[in-house]
Amino acid sequence: MTILEFFLLLFIAGICGSIGQSIAGYSRGGCVVSIAVGFIGALLGSWLSGELGLPELFNVTVGGNQFPIIWSIIGSIIFVTVIGLLTKRR
Repeated sequence: MTILEFFLLLFIAGICGSIGQSIAGYSRGGCVVSIAVGFIGALLGSWLSGELGLPELFNVTVGGNQFPIIWSIIGSIIFVTVIGLLTKRR
């Protein structure tokens, strides 16, 4: 994986994480948080789809690595909602 492919994966994860945060209605942090939420959402969404026996809906291949776009957004929504329920509002 080249550095350009790595930054492209970071960009895609950031977009998916920010979409998940905006749908869930809970946003803390900036770009780095959105990237982390996108990657955690991809892991959570892929695990959930595997457990439920659901297909991968839309994957993007970057440098031989698959990144599940739809499951990343769904996993991000679930992750951000749980984090929002567990933390206090200021």
